[in-house]
Amino acid sequence: MTNAERVTSDEAPGHVWLEIVRRPTKETFAAAFATDVVLDTSISSQAIVGPTAIWHFFEASRTMYDTIRFTHETSVGSRTCLEWDGKFQARDIAGTTVIAFDANGAIKNIQLFHRPYEQVIAYSTELGRRLKGKIDPSIFPGTVT
Repeated sequence: MTNAERVTSDEAPGHVWLEIVRRPTKETFAAAFATDVVLDTSISSQAIVGPTAIWHFFEASRTMYDTIRFTHETSVGSRTCLEWDGKFQARDIAGTTVIAFDANGAIKNIQLFHRPYEQVIAYSTELGRRLKGKIDPSIFPGTVT
């Protein structure tokens, strides 16, 4: 989602972000990001760095929700904030995704926050299990390594 790709008022919240997250290859996904992009999230104990690691993260996580929908989107300057809600393992889950862009319009940072706490732990544990061999599972609390 470069600055030029930002959503207009008649598009659904999160439309452009979902297009990026659903890109089928690491190469097409990476085209939207700075090479040193960082994902900070409430479901891991440390940042996930680089387009390839972040692609693995979203390849696994996007299939974990029973449902997910973006409810609000706000863009100001170099930041876009997305609010979302959904279901994970048949229980409510919600959160916020904050996307920051560099001067060239590439995504340089993603902050991803989940709630409530019980779902943070359950989601983290399952994601760590799914990412074993791709991202160090020890950064996901509750994951047995």
